[in-house]
Amino acid sequence: MRPILLEKKNIPYTESSVTIGVFAPCDPRIDDYSRARAANIVQIIAGKISGKIMLPNCTPVKVVYSNTLIDGEREADSVAKQFKDAGVNVLVCIPDTWSFPQLTVLSFLSHFPPDTPINLTCGNSAPKPGVVYTHAVSGAAAQSGRLLHINVGSWADEGESPEISQKTIDSLIDWLYAAVTYQELKGKRVVVFGHDSMGMETALAHVIPTRNQFGIEITRLDMKLLADMISKKAYDKNELTALRSWIDSFGEGNVQLNNEDDSERFNTCLSMYLIVRDLLKDLNAVGGGFMSQLEWGSDRRGIPLPVPDLMESLFNTTFDHNGAKPVIPFATEADVQGLLTMLFMTYLSAGNPPLFMDFRKVYDADEINGLIKQLDVYSDEDQYIKGFVDGVNSGSASFNWAALPGTEPNEIMKKVKYPLADKNYFPGSGNSVTFVTPGGIKGIAARLAYSTLTNMFSMVWDEAETVTLNAKLATKLCNNSDPNWPHTFVRPKYATMEEYKHYAPANHFHMTWNLKPARLQYWMDLANVLSSDKWRMKPNHTEEDYRLLPLLYVINGGETQAKLLRQKSI
Repeated sequence: MRPILLEKKNIPYTESSVTIGVFAPCDPRIDDYSRARAANIVQIIAGKISGKIMLPNCTPVKVVYSNTLIDGEREADSVAKQFKDAGVNVLVCIPDTWSFPQLTVLSFLSHFPPDTPINLTCGNSAPKPGVVYTHAVSGAAAQSGRLLHINVGSWADEGESPEISQKTIDSLIDWLYAAVTYQELKGKRVVVFGHDSMGMETALAHVIPTRNQFGIEITRLDMKLLADMISKKAYDKNELTALRSWIDSFGEGNVQLNNEDDSERFNTCLSMYLIVRDLLKDLNAVGGGFMSQLEWGSDRRGIPLPVPDLMESLFNTTFDHNGAKPVIPFATEADVQGLLTMLFMTYLSAGNPPLFMDFRKVYDADEINGLIKQLDVYSDEDQYIKGFVDGVNSGSASFNWAALPGTEPNEIMKKVKYPLADKNYFPGSGNSVTFVTPGGIKGIAARLAYSTLTNMFSMVWDEAETVTLNAKLATKLCNNSDPNWPHTFVRPKYATMEEYKHYAPANHFHMTWNLKPARLQYWMDLANVLSSDKWRMKPNHTEEDYRLLPLLYVINGGETQAKLLRQKSI
């Protein structure tokens, strides 16, 4: 037999590499009505999730289903072959009847890599109990050390095409976002300009652990390449003019320029975005980072160049001068662990903009109340009782965070200003980005960390909300640190301010709005990332938008212990 030459295909890199496969097991002894019902439920659920799982570029993830019920090994082999041919790498099993686990799903799973995400979603039905089958399979998987999530939902015991409760579908969608994020980012790459991030060990590019744990490659480019391309004017000059005009259209007074040299440096800041955007596109990159300090703009032994703040902000924003665009998470100071944090949360939230912040200063209640008295400002708000952290964005502040979610780009951009960079720190000058984030934005504040003791990543996280301050107080706090950078005042939900002061894993942290905790938890399960959220005030059993522990964790001494054991086999 001769080898087969594959036809060359130009497959768009923006196309999803994930396909969700929905199927059901069954017992061959069961009556025709129940078998038809089981097949119908597969089709109903596949229809309800189709088009609901979106990548950051608004591409829907493909959903396929099989109406062949897996009664035994032959059907398991057949459906598995169909799914593999269709590129399925996320599995959703919908049992509505009792079946024999080893003959059905366990045989089916042997065709897929052991880390393939699988979810068993069932109704809590009694007549021919799919829920009993779910527990049998979950127990078997847990005993064998395989991670599996179950979703015991609700649909009617009777009826050939029962209505599936919205809560059941919502729980499945949360899990699917985690599974798709886990699978979609395998084989993807981020591009980081420069070497280690200002000597910050907490921001290093752990190339091999990142590759092994997440399947993500880190491409390193020297900042000299960007300097050379700026010098060569390796960008579309007409597009630079359009970008500058777009920024200027929101009020020329928003851009601080003292002379023509300042104006030229501002254009250089904008050209950096165009050049790096095209480089990332050429390399099929899903994220990036830029070292900047010290060599780029601060080392007077060389020729200091303008700051990259505008470039970084534009990447983390959902629009630019060309209109709507997907976020490309981009990290200040080549902070790779910060980049990965933003990348995962962006995918988990279907493309919501990430916020990169300096963990600048934690204000506890006593300090805030003292400042209120000192400034003689009136406040009947209870938001100062706990305190908050001043998140001072050291560069890549998404423009979206200058306003509430859903605000139109034109209204957002009116709130952004571009002061000249501090020449003591940045002799290359250029323009920074500044705004104050409004209060009332809820999401998750988090930071990825790595430890050589376990060779594992962990996520330090909490739910959080932005805080609105009295204008006089806000001005005082902004001036306390740096008024030329964006400020976001963040209050964690469960962490005390004392804990926040002591357990920050780095000097940067990150926030994504409208991200449900369950999605992050499911993803940490699949990626085997330790969850560092054991705040003193956090109850053991939290609200409904948290996921329940997988059985694998329950029978192996808890979540952390089970993840440590799993790591040994990865």
